[in-house]
Amino acid sequence: MVWNTLLLALRAIRRNVMRSFLTILGIVIGVAAVVTMVTLGNGATRSVSDQIASMGSNLLMVLPGQRFGPGSAGAPDFKSRDVEAIRGQIAAASLIAPVVIKSATAVFQAENWSTSVVGTNDDYFEAGNWTLADGRTFTDAELRAGKAVCVIGQTVREKLFGGQSPIGAPIRIKQFSCDVIGLLKAKGQSAMGSDQDDTVVMPLRAVQRRLAGNQDISRLMISVRQGASIDAVKEQLTLLLRERRNISEAEDDDFRVMDTRQIAETLTATTKILTMLLGAVAAVSLLVGGIGIMNIMLVSVTERTREIGIRLAIGALEREVLLQFLIEAVVLSSLGGLIGILLATTASIALSNVMQMPYLFDPTINLLSFTFSAAIGVIFGYFPARRAARLDPIEALRHE
Repeated sequence: MVWNTLLLALRAIRRNVMRSFLTILGIVIGVAAVVTMVTLGNGATRSVSDQIASMGSNLLMVLPGQRFGPGSAGAPDFKSRDVEAIRGQIAAASLIAPVVIKSATAVFQAENWSTSVVGTNDDYFEAGNWTLADGRTFTDAELRAGKAVCVIGQTVREKLFGGQSPIGAPIRIKQFSCDVIGLLKAKGQSAMGSDQDDTVVMPLRAVQRRLAGNQDISRLMISVRQGASIDAVKEQLTLLLRERRNISEAEDDDFRVMDTRQIAETLTATTKILTMLLGAVAAVSLLVGGIGIMNIMLVSVTERTREIGIRLAIGALEREVLLQFLIEAVVLSSLGGLIGILLATTASIALSNVMQMPYLFDPTINLLSFTFSAAIGVIFGYFPARRAARLDPIEALRHE
């Protein structure tokens, strides 16, 4: 019986192909929007996680002040003595990279490019998961003397050197010349949206003396040994810096210690919330599509009143008539769900490539969207089906 009812439903849909397509359009758009939003959201979450991982594993970032931006301007920067104290008193800190960042214009022959100049030591490359594409990093003698040598990122190479090798070439940064000794492999965008490859890395003393004009250190990058507790190291680091910065028990810290886990959790939680919100907004169109199905099914019942009367008159049961129209509504909505999933898959792949995010197929959201679309057919198709089943056969036969 169900098979025959299904054939009748397909025959009715085929009789009015254009109307059937317009009926399921709301379902198609709703399912496609929900699946696309969730898929892109999952890709964005994975992209953020990968970008955070590219910053380095087991990494702690120590910055002055308690907030980003102007609110931390009054907090004192760190000193080289702080770096030595951390190196000597926190055994679990395997790599410590003091960092000074300044903006400057790099010039090579007729080309110039505004970039970020980072002053640091060799620990910076290992702690930050940087690898060399060509050349070398700094020697101890270059670090001690603050020699004007630099390692550049791929963006700087492209802007200044095009396709040629930059190794050994001198670039001018402000009023001094700097020899390029290394080229970093590309990393792409950071989790904050900045270009990590747009950088020039120099010895710390060279940047302090030639660009900053002081001995301050704006941040510390600390890599924790494998197997050591990051939380324990953070606590030790906090106590040590409070002591060195003469902060009393009643005073708040004038610095903050962040680890990559916290950054990853914060950013991924944000992207997940946005994904849920966008998915919820897109799901509203599914309800609109369901109302459209109910409207068209009511019209169909009115148009087919005489057909229903004939079926009831020759012995069809009410439940059989109800099942016929209910299956027709479910077939319509399920067909809309399938088309919506196919459309969403195509759109997600295309948008992932354009937005340079990974495409992650999520079987759960696809199955849920299809199930929900079928449920929409049941919910919104029941009332028209019940109305058809309760028609009086005599009155239905009189209908023209």
